[in-house]
Amino acid sequence: MVRYILHQIKIKSSHSFGKWFAKNVVEETIDLDALAEHMSSHNCPYSKGAIKGVLTDMITCIKELLLEGKNVKIDHLAIFSLGIKNKVTSDAESDFSISKNIEGVKLKARATGELMSKSLNLEATLKKAAYVNGKITTSEEPTTPSDSGNSGPVNP
Repeated sequence: MVRYILHQIKIKSSHSFGKWFAKNVVEETIDLDALAEHMSSHNCPYSKGAIKGVLTDMITCIKELLLEGKNVKIDHLAIFSLGIKNKVTSDAESDFSISKNIEGVKLKARATGELMSKSLNLEATLKKAAYVNGKITTSEEPTTPSDSGNSGPVNP
């Protein structure tokens, strides 16, 4: 079960000021050790031939834990969590209903460790590209985000 709380938008400059939206409640974040312990409670095999089964079980377990209101962290990959897709906001908390205001849930993943943007930016090499006569061409020397001289977002 995914639990949620209602929040009222209190930013006066927002076009949704005073309206209500749903936000899921995270009870705890599960790390890799706890995930492994959870998986072992499902009699997960560890033989070489069962590696694919272990990975499949991991995916199933991640989904199960998310639906219990928990986040799952896999070091150097991501923290997986659920979010709520709100259809519309309500003028009053008493007007809020799941059927009217919530469209569903969505999977969110925030990079961790080696996959965080900070780490990726240190290793990324960028090169400006363009389409010329339907083909991709490059003309500039490769750069990293830190030496590109562009303070805006980096587009691959």
